[in-house]
Amino acid sequence: MSLMPFDDRDGWIWLDGEMTPWREADLHILSHGLHYASAVFEGERVYGGEIFKLTEHSERLAYSASLLDFELPYSIAEIDQACRDVVAMNGIEDGYVRPVAWRGSGMMGVSAQKAGVNVAIAAWEWPAYFSPEARMRGLKMRISDWKRPSPETAPTRSKAAGLYMICTLSKHKAEAEGYHDALMLDWRGYVAEATGANIFFLMQDGKLHTPTPDCFLDGITRRTVIDLAKRRGYEIVERHILPEEMANATEAFLTGTAVEVTPIASIGDYGFQPGETCRTLMDDYDAEVRRPSKQAALISGSAA
Repeated sequence: MSLMPFDDRDGWIWLDGEMTPWREADLHILSHGLHYASAVFEGERVYGGEIFKLTEHSERLAYSASLLDFELPYSIAEIDQACRDVVAMNGIEDGYVRPVAWRGSGMMGVSAQKAGVNVAIAAWEWPAYFSPEARMRGLKMRISDWKRPSPETAPTRSKAAGLYMICTLSKHKAEAEGYHDALMLDWRGYVAEATGANIFFLMQDGKLHTPTPDCFLDGITRRTVIDLAKRRGYEIVERHILPEEMANATEAFLTGTAVEVTPIASIGDYGFQPGETCRTLMDDYDAEVRRPSKQAALISGSAA
């Protein structure tokens, strides 16, 4: 992944309905989203020029906005098309798409009914978060000091910017101590998720166990992997998982738009051996995300 600063690049960003030169896509310093975290976003991957599960992401962006009590000024179809246009305009073949919506600068203060809503979509090349070899070696993780909040204290079903501050703090501490990432527990002490990905365990009973997403996102990649695992005959158990139950897991892996399917080697004192299940679901997911572009190539080839 490039270390170029994100404010100084060539390319185009879709901003409030218009393609804007990358370096000119700005927001005002008094935007409500900057001061009060009234912002929502999505993370999407481009494979072979196609955005995987684009409409699901656009629908979730609108849903997240509604949970933060604002409405996107564009339809789902318009957001979908804008994402496609940004990918095409920037010539992205394999990359990442970031739609974001936030309350603007029309009103400053906790109340923001007339602040206005801005929407932007950026895209950049991003071939892979981890190499295949690194993925099968597995991630080394610690247990975060921070916990996912109760749904009674935060809009936990939204992909809201403010919910990620404790993720940043958790990941920074993990990386400073030589880990790749951190596992977050929820406010009750159950296993929740990593800083930006859902988690699965292959338990000794041969079933895939994953935390019930009642205070964190039921990820689009998570749901995709559950479907792929069921096709392979795995039984999926969604439940509350205590940290000490990780001692009964033989394999563990993360799922998410960025990490895709990535095995875990250890979480604190608990060790896992990335094996056949991790490899199979990695391969199945890789095939699934490439399927639309492969089908398009076959169709164009047969028409030629």
